[in-house]
Amino acid sequence: MEGRACCVLLSVRPCRALVDERVSVLLQNAARAQQLTVRTLLHSEDGDDWEAFGHYVADAAGAVDVTKDPSLGGTYDGVEPMGLLWSLRPVPGSRPGLRLRKKDVQTPMEVQVSVYQGHQTEGFGERAVLASVPMERWYMAPGVRRVVVTEGGVTGTLFLPPGPGPFPGLLDLWGGGGGLVEYRSALLASRGFASLALDYLNQRSTDAEEEHRYLEAAVSVLQQHPQVSADRIGMMGLSFGTSVALKTAVYSPTIKPRCLVCVSGSHVQPVGGTLADIFAEYNKNVKKTRYDEENRIIWHDLLLPIPTDPGKKVDVGRLQCPLLLIVGEDDQNWPASESAEDMKVMMERSGNSRLLTVLSYPDTGHLIEPPYGPHTRASNFMPVSTRKKVVVLWGGQTAPHSRAQEDAWRKTLDFLVENLYRGTESAAASPPLQ
Repeated sequence: MEGRACCVLLSVRPCRALVDERVSVLLQNAARAQQLTVRTLLHSEDGDDWEAFGHYVADAAGAVDVTKDPSLGGTYDGVEPMGLLWSLRPVPGSRPGLRLRKKDVQTPMEVQVSVYQGHQTEGFGERAVLASVPMERWYMAPGVRRVVVTEGGVTGTLFLPPGPGPFPGLLDLWGGGGGLVEYRSALLASRGFASLALDYLNQRSTDAEEEHRYLEAAVSVLQQHPQVSADRIGMMGLSFGTSVALKTAVYSPTIKPRCLVCVSGSHVQPVGGTLADIFAEYNKNVKKTRYDEENRIIWHDLLLPIPTDPGKKVDVGRLQCPLLLIVGEDDQNWPASESAEDMKVMMERSGNSRLLTVLSYPDTGHLIEPPYGPHTRASNFMPVSTRKKVVVLWGGQTAPHSRAQEDAWRKTLDFLVENLYRGTESAAASPPLQ
């Protein structure tokens, strides 16, 4: 797709792609050594505008290739092929505490790419646009099916890859904000995994057995689906979802995942209680909550120090399946790095360290998500445990955090292929193209 204005040509390829795919942005027909600003603008489902921009200088042929040429300033610096997406930030004057998350995965994120004369940093609405083209970023690939799940009392959404299958399955657990979050599952299905996004925190009770039966019912939804390989089910958790995934994999007599992916989480919890008991334990430490210089909550201390009492943490030494731990070393929300180190020691003592893979990223915060989405260092948050809106510091620095997301996502897909696809005898269940 191309746009033309004042002789400058702008192309974005592909103009329609999955959110984890790279794009190429190319400018042509500019004057030699002409200073240009390339800007992206996204209008969110919440009604907020997000922008990113880079400052470039055209070469001797009057061209700028964003995949190869350095940005000399803007929201990112240097050669950053995807900087126009991962450095998106709310436009000046926006509401505070924003976080960009896709709600309706059946529609794309629509991004407008525009070119301006000179090196601009503000007032884009009043400046002449030299060229502009739209691009679409999708979580759902063509052919992916979205199925609302209510059977067995389960509240969730199942995403099925294109084709007859059978496909490996994933139970997708999000964090302490609760609710039904679909975009990661939609993307996982686009990469060949039948993924069930599960609303589990709003189903919590005072009965641990009842909570476990709910998870059993969710796994059963996957196992009984004709397009899912019943014996190839994994679990993926973020933040509090990691705690639930670890506890389930270690102690459940019936749920035996083939592998676990745990992002920015901890094994620290009263292992004999309910989800309500876990939140109550955390709330005992509220008095230790710290605030940064902008009065944003740092929850890192709520789970520190790592307890020595075996009843206060999941015994991951008993784990019988491969575990991928992904942690940010600047996580200001959970002590994921400290927890990972403790789990490593526990697994070494038990002789099953071969099952553990740890990805640890410097200057990376808590919200390690699929790649090329904007980094959020702090945002508004309403935990299920209190139902009170607060501003939480998640941590991380934009450029290294964004690189970590790209690397972690690629290695996550590799890990899932290795543990859920390899060795299958089904011709239909071949590893997805990545």
